[in-house]
Amino acid sequence: MNKTALKLASAALVVASLTLAGCGSREPAPAPSGSETGSAPAENKVAKIGFIAPLSGGLSALGTGMRNSAQLAVDQANESGAIPGWTLELVPMDDEAKPDVGANAATSLAADDAVVGVVGTLNSGVAQSVIPILDTAHIVQISPANTNPTLTQGADPANPSRPNANYFRTATTDAVQGPVAAKYLLDSGIKKVATVHNKGTYGQGLVAAFTTAYTDGGGEVVAAESIDADASDYTSVVTKIKAAGPEVVYFGGEYPSGGPLSNQMKANGLNVPLMGGDGIYDPTFIELAGSGSNGDLATSVGAPPSDLPSAADFISAYEAKGFAEPYAAYGPMSYDAANAIIEALKVVLPTATDAKSAREAIVEATNSVSFDGASGKVEFDEFGDTITRTITVYKVVDGAWATEQVVNFE
Repeated sequence: MNKTALKLASAALVVASLTLAGCGSREPAPAPSGSETGSAPAENKVAKIGFIAPLSGGLSALGTGMRNSAQLAVDQANESGAIPGWTLELVPMDDEAKPDVGANAATSLAADDAVVGVVGTLNSGVAQSVIPILDTAHIVQISPANTNPTLTQGADPANPSRPNANYFRTATTDAVQGPVAAKYLLDSGIKKVATVHNKGTYGQGLVAAFTTAYTDGGGEVVAAESIDADASDYTSVVTKIKAAGPEVVYFGGEYPSGGPLSNQMKANGLNVPLMGGDGIYDPTFIELAGSGSNGDLATSVGAPPSDLPSAADFISAYEAKGFAEPYAAYGPMSYDAANAIIEALKVVLPTATDAKSAREAIVEATNSVSFDGASGKVEFDEFGDTITRTITVYKVVDGAWATEQVVNFE
């Protein structure tokens, strides 16, 4: 895949002219210094939308698709003059999928008075570092990919409470994704699974949600293991799992470790499917897993974009831009996240004196955003979660992901 750097295009807005009219006199009013008689130029103000995701490293295939999709939304807003008197800029920041790097990116964006919102992050673990920084600065943040439920509802599922008023997401959570995966396996007659996670916030949360739903449904977890995401040899874990005799291995983590785990399972005689969440739903997983990945499974948030009439314009516009990278798993949600911020800006910025003073009003306006987006209905509940709770089950067939089932979770 071509990885040449994306050249971002800046749109130009027409400069408005102000006509000066005389009052109480037939003589023209004096022209302001430095202007033509009878008119004065008015420059557009600049509002910046930050972007935080991995643009380098193992997860960059997801991050670059997210960035491109957010850029598309910003470009379209500028081209249409969506916010009179204002020009939007996207400011991409590479978090390298690391919480400390993400925190530094958030701090940098918060210090820029022109920043009015942020799209990101990809990783829930990075989000834990980023959200409080942006919340302190009253900057709205909308994630297209974070799925850990605690980010919006707190640590006690029995008593949900929104931790940060500035944080929203266009991706549904593992509280939906885990149970959908569990039901799919149970309905398929799978009664014994082993679980493995990569010790990250996302992976542990996904496995926990899956395990609860699977055991409540009558399934048995015959082994529960973890791996080091930075390791490359998972033989010892595979050996333990194989001895337990699972019919499927359920994995919580991303494809840089999920792909090799699947590969090493088959190489060591554990010839059962690996199933994971949206973190493995990418062609790179199949590349890393090899030919033995046929039959592996993944759930991912949202319906397949090709199935959604509301995604058609996004898909055609993305292709027309000629981006070097595909929009990948989170492109539609990233496009919608950027547009949700833009919808809030349309309400607030026309009467704002400057970007920084508008931040709190933008957060408040985001609560009322509602439109049909590339990923479905874009609207947020009282916790900042998307009201669209659709999960798609995918299966590797002949070396590519194929849709198995689309579930609208009630």
